[in-house]
Amino acid sequence: MAVPARTCGASRPGPARIARPWPGRGPRPCPGPRRPESGPLRPRLLLLPPLLLLPLLAAPGASAYSFPQQHTMQHWARRLEQEIDGVMRIFGGVQQLREIYKDNRNLFEVQENEPQKLVEKVAGDIENLLDRKVQALKRLADAAENFQKAHHWQDNIKEEDIMYYDAKADAELDDPETEDMERGSKTSTLRLDFMEDPNFKNKVNYSYTAVQIPTDIYKGSTIILNELNWTEALENVFIENRRQDPTLLWQVFGSATGVTRYYPATPWRAPKKIDLYDVRRRPWYIQGASSPKDMVIIVDVSGSVSGLTLKLMKTSVCEMLDTLSDDDYVNVASFNEKAQPVSCFTHLVQANVRNKKVFKEAVQGMVAKGTTGYKAGFEYAFDQLQNSNITRANCNKMIMMFTDGGEDRVQDVFEKYNWPNRTVRVFTFSVGQHNYDVTPLQWMACTNKGYYFEIPSIGAIRINTQEYLDVLGRPMVLAGKEAKQVQWTNVYEDALGLGLVVTGTLPVFNLTQDGPGEKKNQLILGVMGIDVALNDIKRLTPNYTLGANGYVFAIDLNGYVLLHPNLKPQTINFREPVTLDFLDAELEDENKEEIRRSMIDGNKGHKQIKTLVKSLDERYIDEVIRNYTWVPIRSTNYSLGLVLPPYSTFYLQANLSDQILQVKLPISKLKDFEFLLPSSFESEGHVFIAPREYCKDLNASDNNTEFLKNFIELMEKVTPDSKQCNNFLLHNLILDTGITQQLVERVWRDQDLNTYSLLAVFAATDGGITRVFPNKAAEDWTENPEPFNASFYRRSLDNHGYIFKPPHQDALLRPLELENDTVGILVSTAVELSLGRRTLRPAVVGVKLDLEAWAEKFKVLASNRTHQDQPQKCGPSSHCEMDCEVNNEDLLCVLIDDGGFLVLSNQNHQWDQVGRFFSEVDANLMLALYNNSFYTRKESYDYQAACAPQPPGNLGAAPRGVFVPTIADFLNLAWWTSAAAWSLFQQLLYGLIYHSWFQADPAEAEGSPETRESSCVMKQTQYYFGSVNASYNAIIDCGNCSRLFHAQRLTNTNLLFVVAEKPLCSQCEAGRLLQKETHCPADGPEQCELVQRPRYRRGPHICFDYNATEDTSDCGRGASFPPSLGVLVSLQLLLLLGLPPRPQPQVRALVASRHL
Repeated sequence: MAVPARTCGASRPGPARIARPWPGRGPRPCPGPRRPESGPLRPRLLLLPPLLLLPLLAAPGASAYSFPQQHTMQHWARRLEQEIDGVMRIFGGVQQLREIYKDNRNLFEVQENEPQKLVEKVAGDIENLLDRKVQALKRLADAAENFQKAHHWQDNIKEEDIMYYDAKADAELDDPETEDMERGSKTSTLRLDFMEDPNFKNKVNYSYTAVQIPTDIYKGSTIILNELNWTEALENVFIENRRQDPTLLWQVFGSATGVTRYYPATPWRAPKKIDLYDVRRRPWYIQGASSPKDMVIIVDVSGSVSGLTLKLMKTSVCEMLDTLSDDDYVNVASFNEKAQPVSCFTHLVQANVRNKKVFKEAVQGMVAKGTTGYKAGFEYAFDQLQNSNITRANCNKMIMMFTDGGEDRVQDVFEKYNWPNRTVRVFTFSVGQHNYDVTPLQWMACTNKGYYFEIPSIGAIRINTQEYLDVLGRPMVLAGKEAKQVQWTNVYEDALGLGLVVTGTLPVFNLTQDGPGEKKNQLILGVMGIDVALNDIKRLTPNYTLGANGYVFAIDLNGYVLLHPNLKPQTINFREPVTLDFLDAELEDENKEEIRRSMIDGNKGHKQIKTLVKSLDERYIDEVIRNYTWVPIRSTNYSLGLVLPPYSTFYLQANLSDQILQVKLPISKLKDFEFLLPSSFESEGHVFIAPREYCKDLNASDNNTEFLKNFIELMEKVTPDSKQCNNFLLHNLILDTGITQQLVERVWRDQDLNTYSLLAVFAATDGGITRVFPNKAAEDWTENPEPFNASFYRRSLDNHGYIFKPPHQDALLRPLELENDTVGILVSTAVELSLGRRTLRPAVVGVKLDLEAWAEKFKVLASNRTHQDQPQKCGPSSHCEMDCEVNNEDLLCVLIDDGGFLVLSNQNHQWDQVGRFFSEVDANLMLALYNNSFYTRKESYDYQAACAPQPPGNLGAAPRGVFVPTIADFLNLAWWTSAAAWSLFQQLLYGLIYHSWFQADPAEAEGSPETRESSCVMKQTQYYFGSVNASYNAIIDCGNCSRLFHAQRLTNTNLLFVVAEKPLCSQCEAGRLLQKETHCPADGPEQCELVQRPRYRRGPHICFDYNATEDTSDCGRGASFPPSLGVLVSLQLLLLLGLPPRPQPQVRALVASRHL
């Protein structure tokens, strides 16, 4: 017998309290016990076995009608399943399409994808492509060394003696502020004509090279003019290389002096702000100029370091970090009496983009106090470098110390840690203007195989924080041919607009000698580089034979992807490489970690795994089977992988009969081509064709109607065996045109779609055809015309049964406007074809449901009446169960898909919320479904996202970092003669050019248009079906607001059928599950935790950090230039009057001369 609901004052009979009467239909339920006020009220889930729950739900004789029993809801679920299956069998045409394929068996062949052979062939093709670039690199490097060796240094060389094309000349002529920037500048630049070249995505001139010189380097200096003189001879080598290999893209020589000479000539891409491009800071140059580095940066933060000097140090450290690549390891510490890391990193960490960002932010928080303790700083640094329990580069160990000066030489520290072998180089940087004796700093550097630098002002920072690379290059130069090894870079964005590229690099050495019998020069001249566009590598991979979910990928020794369908950076930072780890490009699991490690180690392998994949629209997660096969790409640091689903082992290849191919007529005369013509759409349905590269002369268009028009016009001229067309793509397209037309003829044309409330039927194929019937339905068709890029297509292949896809709705957008537009729900399924023992899925078919009509049908199917019965509403005196039709005021009935998105509801007011994440519709119920394991959550991070820039702070304020003197300072003559005044003047002077260093992001200073958005990390959350498959009853216990609900998976679909009581009150506030992408202010997972479990990687195989013949006598020297009182007073008055002086040529000259 049923237990009646408890009324106020009655004893509490345990769980039976939930079988309560509804408001206004019986006794009022008592309020539940008061909960503690601390903390939110959270629902409790009482899970009851069906046999115990049924007596509570069915209450004959009670004054309230009952919640539907489990067997009733299972009956409704079966009716829903049967209705869906019936419609798909009649209109989907899966069985009929199988028969059509078999009837046309003579028109195609079944080919097999053999993973091992495929991946080895592609790896070989990539190796051959890169090898051609390697040969060109070697010719260039050898020629450069010989040209420089034969060059005679000219002390009296003048600008008018050198004619070259200055790539920035046109931009500078357009800018009146730069016309007189360099006093005494003579016009020595060539004026060239350019022609558009699609390979370079740019206008180029193949007869000349172009020269780019950094903004902070004086073009008229003797060093630069001599550099331009001898590198001019490279022009002929560039041209000859292109003659031998017309596919070559940019050929570049980056000089250690900062000069870039590249071929073919093209105007420099002028930034909106100041151009901070310096080839020596490009990822490819840094990688080619030295072996990997283990670097510890220590910064003096004693009390004497304050104001401008501390600002200079902070900026210098950030610039130093930018000279490091992912092959390097670094840590940064500050010291006074004690040393401590500036960030949460307690040991050397990989110098990747995210770790460097942590350092840069932490450095800004350094505060000057205490006394200088060099010993503490150096002991900390040596301890860091001696820690062998961590991953590190194990090459080029060095300490970089920034200080304002001191007297202690800490010789005892060096004796203890570094002498006599001197395996750690020490570089010292004297920062700011001061009167300290710099001899101890010079001594530290010179006795530890390092170099001493001075950074008196902003203008010296960039040059002096990168010159250390010359010292690291010495062992490479002395190693000679052994060190002449081509290295291939990470992916990065080409500065000249080529897109994503990798670069082969080869160092160029100075082979000159100072005199007969003298030691040979040990300076690196620069780095030679040749770009390879990622698109050129992609063309070597099979595209459409692998199916919609098969793909090729490649990774480097860091585990970063070179090729991957998910490599899609949304913003470009020219200063940093594009580093997307393989485990971030896909959803990470143990199997993929194992595959990644094997690939990095250069092994071959094959493994079938069960894994999770995101849908193309990133709303869904599917559990799938994938076959991974991988091999190394010889002569490179890359490894290539192939991923195939089992159903893509075989694919169809059209085999148009000999009779058709022998007819030398345009393709438009072939059978079935007529069904591509718009004139056939009214009777045969609208055809969308995938925008693929069917022929070289086919004009691409984002508008599919225009693309189809272009295709038809070209086919009027092209014969079926034309050499300019991809016959595989072209013939498969025509084959599928005929196949889908027969589906219209056999199934769709004779059916009345309105009878079953269908807006459209459709079929999409591997061959690139999407046919939508009837023709008018194409007006509302929003799916991608490329089936391989359509989410419904790819998900249908990966899942069995019928896949529902409601319209996408963002929570921030308006609800669907049902009154004006007919909203449809896609239902699709894959067509599995068995030919002999070979199984494949060459197509997907489906229907588009009318939302409103099917919502009404849903109510009827989830009701207690048959089609003949009239609905009867249960009343308080009735002994029947509620249903989804007549009791929709009390009962909530919904269909939710496997991603947690609302598909159908019996609540009319929820129809405009179809497609939204169900937590936005009913947070309480969605949380209960999640807690009961109907759904599982997967969180991941998108490291390629783009975010709107943060509004700048301190608007209207003076430039940050500028010391503003007080009135007392102006009245104090001692201040005018002090180093502070001189430092102030230099900062203001250099600030005319470099003010952005103290107040703008370096990427923004580059001035690229992409800086309107910045790169950021977004946290993504997806939900997918959990482990529960059976019918399930549960109670959401919220005291007096408890709710019953029933949930059951619909077989052969991706739907969950949920029936629940509507909430009686809002006192039970449940936590809301979030599904939409959210910005991570800390740039993703906590970096401090991630570095404790670094991912596996391998550095370059060879390290050049020592040579017994290295001459370390050139270790830097100080310079003393006491300011003149008269000059300072005059210049300061000019500044106070608002008349900024023009920068002088000597200000922009190189700080340290180079012996060429």
